[in-house]
Amino acid sequence: MPWAAPVPRSALGRVVFGRDPVRRGIYLVGMLPAVSTFSLALLDQLGADPQKTLERTLGLWALRFLIVTLAITPLRRLGGPNLIRYRRAFGLIAFYYAALHVTVYTVLDQGLDLAAIWADIVKRPYITIGMLAFTILIPLAITSNSPMIRRLGGSAWQRLHRLVYVAAGAAVVHFIMLVKSWSPELALYAVVTVALLAGRLLLRRRRATAAPKAGAANRAARA
Repeated sequence: MPWAAPVPRSALGRVVFGRDPVRRGIYLVGMLPAVSTFSLALLDQLGADPQKTLERTLGLWALRFLIVTLAITPLRRLGGPNLIRYRRAFGLIAFYYAALHVTVYTVLDQGLDLAAIWADIVKRPYITIGMLAFTILIPLAITSNSPMIRRLGGSAWQRLHRLVYVAAGAAVVHFIMLVKSWSPELALYAVVTVALLAGRLLLRRRRATAAPKAGAANRAARA
């Protein structure tokens, strides 16, 4: 029987799902809430205002996955599971949900009326802040792959992706202003986001303080 060359995987499949089966599983499981929500919408099972429910549910899942993405490194430092290699997957899922959230707003809510969308962005602060969060996520999603890390360089890539904290904070504010109330869930998201940002800033301050001391110690050892 003649040997058959393996069929190469498509470039799109590699970009979207990666080569790691665990990463593919994260993408597939992570998108299940979107599939479920759209299915309920098609079956008219989203309540009296299905469009609003669909839009908010997708946005909330974007926020949840953003927070999970931010929490991966602190969890590892605290002795939790090491999920660093899957952090980009969680971040991309957050972006996919944010893109779906914005798509429902622009297509179903505004009918792709660009003038109305722009007027909403200018006049309604919660939409302004929400669009700011989504705009920040776009370059982060585009550069969430190994070729872009090599092209930008590790330091520049890390500086760019620190903006995810700004996006998460803006997303929390967006939803609080949207629902005009502090539900227990949103309060939890706000506290966790602030704690993660504070922890990040504290770590950077400690590193900045330790660097001169380490340099002085090295110079003294060489003297």
